[in-house]
This record gives sequence, C-alpha cells and structure tokens, in this order.
Amino acid sequence: MKIHSFYFFLFIVIAGFSQQKYPQNYFQNPLDIPLYLSGTFGELRTNHFHSGLDLKTQQREGLNVFTSAEGFVSRIKVSHWGYGKALYITHPNGYTTVYAHLKKFSPKIETYLKQKQYQKESFEIQLYPKSDELQIAKGEIVAFSGSTGGFVGPHLHFEIRDGKSNPINPLLFGIKIKDDKRPSINTLVAYPLDSLSQVNTSNIPLKIGFRTQKEGVLLSDKITAFGKIGFGVYTYDRLTGAANKNGIYSLEMNVNGSRTYYHDVETFSFAETKHLNLLIDYDRYIALGEKIQRCFVVEENPLSLYQNVKNKGELDIKDNNSYNVEIIAKDFQGNQKKMLVPIQGKKDSILIRSEEKITDYKITAKEFNKFTKQGVTIAFPKNTFYKDLYLDFNVEDGKASIHSNQVLLKNSYTLTFDVDQYTASEKKQLFIANYSSKGYPNYVDTKKKDKTFYTKTKSLGKFKLLKDSIPPKLRLHNIKNKQWVTNFKRLVLKVSDDLSGLKSYRGEVDGEWILLEYSPKHGTLTYDFADIKFNTAEHKLKVIVEDNVGNTKTLESTFYRKK
Repeated sequence: MKIHSFYFFLFIVIAGFSQQKYPQNYFQNPLDIPLYLSGTFGELRTNHFHSGLDLKTQQREGLNVFTSAEGFVSRIKVSHWGYGKALYITHPNGYTTVYAHLKKFSPKIETYLKQKQYQKESFEIQLYPKSDELQIAKGEIVAFSGSTGGFVGPHLHFEIRDGKSNPINPLLFGIKIKDDKRPSINTLVAYPLDSLSQVNTSNIPLKIGFRTQKEGVLLSDKITAFGKIGFGVYTYDRLTGAANKNGIYSLEMNVNGSRTYYHDVETFSFAETKHLNLLIDYDRYIALGEKIQRCFVVEENPLSLYQNVKNKGELDIKDNNSYNVEIIAKDFQGNQKKMLVPIQGKKDSILIRSEEKITDYKITAKEFNKFTKQGVTIAFPKNTFYKDLYLDFNVEDGKASIHSNQVLLKNSYTLTFDVDQYTASEKKQLFIANYSSKGYPNYVDTKKKDKTFYTKTKSLGKFKLLKDSIPPKLRLHNIKNKQWVTNFKRLVLKVSDDLSGLKSYRGEVDGEWILLEYSPKHGTLTYDFADIKFNTAEHKLKVIVEDNVGNTKTLESTFYRKK
C-alpha cells in the first residue's frame, strides 16, 4: 500500500470513529433544497471559530426552515447584530439545534415573540420559553431564511450543540454535503522560534516557495535550517458546486514519517474560541490579511483542538542532519492536499535578524503598566500582553497612537482622555473614536466622568476624542405624509448617522409604542401594519432616533388607513 493511500485510509477510519460518538440520521436537513455551503464548521473567522454550517439559500430570502428533529423552543434571540433573528430548539436526546439570520419565524413562534416584544417595548429581546410552551415536531416549518444580523448576505446558519452548549460539527451527525475537491495550500511560512534559530540564514519568519508535483503533491524549495523552527500554511477548501474558500477539517504535520502535529475541528467551546488568534500568525493576518495556520503550539495557547502533538510541533534541527517534513490539509470527506518540505541542517551565520525598537515605554507582561502623555493615559493590567515588549506611544494633535494593532492582547486595557478643558455642553457631544486601517473613525463605548472619558478595549492603534453635533437623519421611505396606506403591508423609514452611530430609536402610532425593526445593512426602520388593528382612519406617527452622544431627530407624520 502506498504511504499516501495508508494515511487516507487512516483518516477515514478516524473520521468513522468520530461519527460513531454522535447519533446518525437523527437530525434531518433544515432546508428542502440541495445543500451547498458558504461556510464550514470551525472555519477561521475574525477573532473566532465558525460554530456551524452556513447553508446557501440560492441568494434568496424566505425559504422554509424545518426543524431537524422534534423538541421544544428553548431560546429565541433577536438582535441587530450577530445572529440576527435566531431560534434554539432543544431535543429529547440532549442536543440543541440553532437556526440563525432568519427573516422571520413561523406564525405560532412569531405571535409568541411579538407579544413579548410589545410587553417589553423592545425589538431586541432574548426569551427562554418553558418546555411546554412551544413544542415542535420533526420537520415542522419553524422559520424562514433571511439575512438578519449586521451585514450578512442571505443564508441559513445551522448549529448542533451538546448539553453543555458546545458546538459540534454537524457533518458528524450524518448531514451530507457533496465534496470531491481537494483543499488548497497557497502559502508556506517557516518560523525560527528563538534567537539562535535560523531558516536560510534568517532569524525572522520566511515565506518558502514551492511547486506542484505528480498527483498534485506540493514540493517546497529545499531549506537549510538550524535550531528550533516551526511551519505554518495558508490553506482552505472549496466544495463541489461552490466557489467559496471554506475552512479545512484537519491539519497534520509529520517529520521523518512520525506525526508531530495534528488538530481538527470536531468540536470546541465558546469560551476558547477567542484564542483562535493563537492558532494563526496574527501579525501576518493584520499586515497581509492572510490567515496562516501554525503547525506548532505557542505558549499560553489553551485550545482543545490539538491531538498527540510532540514537542509543541517544534522541530529541533541539528547541524548536518536531513529532515523530511510532510504537511497534510484535509476536508471532512477526507480529500487531502499534501506538501513535502525537505530540510538540510546547517548552522550558518544569521544574516537577517529583526531589531527590537527601544522606546521609553517598557511593558513587563506580568506586571501592571501605566503611562501618561499629553492628557492621555493608558493602563494595562498584568497579563494584558502575552510577552514583554517596548511600546510605541505618541500623542499628536489629540490623536493617541498606541503601538500597532498587529500585537495581540490577552485582555482589555483602559484608555483615558483628560476632558477638563471642555465645557459641559462640549462634553455631551464628545466620544472616543478608534481609527480603522483605512483611516475611518469608529465609535467605541465611551464612559464619561466629570474630568475624564475612558474606554476599555482589546485593540491597539489610533484613538481620538471626536465631536458629534449633528443629529441622525430620518425620513419616510415608502409613503408620504398624509397618504392613504390601506393597501400597504408595512411602513419603512430610512435612518442614518454619519459619525457616532445610532444608539436607540422609538416609534409610536397614536401615542402607543410600535415595533420597529432596524436593519443596519439597509439603514431602515420597518413597521408591520398587521401588528395593530386600527379603529379609526387617521393616525399620528412619531419616531425618535438618538445617536451615541445624545443628538436626537424626531419625525412626525400623519397617515390614513381604512378600518
């Protein structure tokens, strides 16, 4: 048997064992269309692992969403962001399925939800129905697919969670997705792991070239190295019938025929998902947008994805010794892409070495650190940073530049601006903004005291106090003032704010609160006329919107509707 055939066979056997841990054919597909994925389980997202499958909905909204098994609705969450409108159904076997980014719920769930929203006078809500309130049969239509929750496109996000609310790869339960394509490996990076190590006479991470051999196997350029080194790859998977670059299922590294590193995405906990940035080369991701998955485990990485890792995946290269490294990326179906990396141990003089910039602001990671400059104070609790470093800290024209956002933080720190020089009226319109990589200011949660404003953040970069004196914009969109709207199903308003952003909104008809649904993506507030039974023809509409510093805009209008 050829070696690569043996590894493929071994992967199938291991995958079979994993599937035996989970009930097969218990959960049916939540859609009645052919399933194609725009996102896989465990996929590397910004600051988190993807906790489910993103099922394509033919670029449409409103498709029937079926419950995968009998159970009861245990949670309903409605939010402007995140999952948007989401439904949680708990099943007799202890698992819970999650359906997210929904357009709306089935009539019985929608009725239950709206009653609670009107009681609370809030669109955003989280409910935990009792087990006998909303019982669901297997295959029952429970919702309709959508694109709610921030700036997502139409799709259904589907999860299966265990009794501890840990997400598990739904494909392990027998849900079938066709995939006969191999993953791709597009980048190989070699990492010297201490000050004495080198790769091709370099002590800094080095991109290594490669070429394609027979049967699609990749062969890297030969490497000379010495000391402790590691490898990382940029890899992704494309599934049959879909062009999306999705996540792989497992990544493995063998050295001279012996497994040294392995991780897969069978399951994880939400508590550990924030540590994704320790799996990838975070510096390179921020600089180039490329998520290199390390085939070694860095210090303080608590992820549970790893299995049988030797020496943390590090290679200790000796002078004059030869090494054959094999890196294998696999998808759930066992399709694999293999890369071979030949190494010759050679102790050369290190010609390329990074020089640490010395500044006046020395961070000792295990201690509390605090610095003040020109009315700006930064305070880092102990263990905010993963390692000691010299911090760049500068303030110019009121803008604080705090090192680089390429540095990963373990915990939040406090950024404080002195505002004693501003009048009371000016303070009302001030907020702390964080600048994006493209130079756009974004509101950050600003806590206000009499003489200081502060925020807690896990981001380094550029910050400044900005003034927002302009109220949000608000106008009628699909009707006009004093218009008959008897044949209209809904009322739509356009809303926007150019700086600090929208904080809250309230709508009333004839003095009574109405349910307005805010869509950040479309900049709309929508009211369903069916929510209220009208007893008169003339009605007074009043909508008030407020931005994050308290500027308000009020719209008042009259509409007519037959009883």
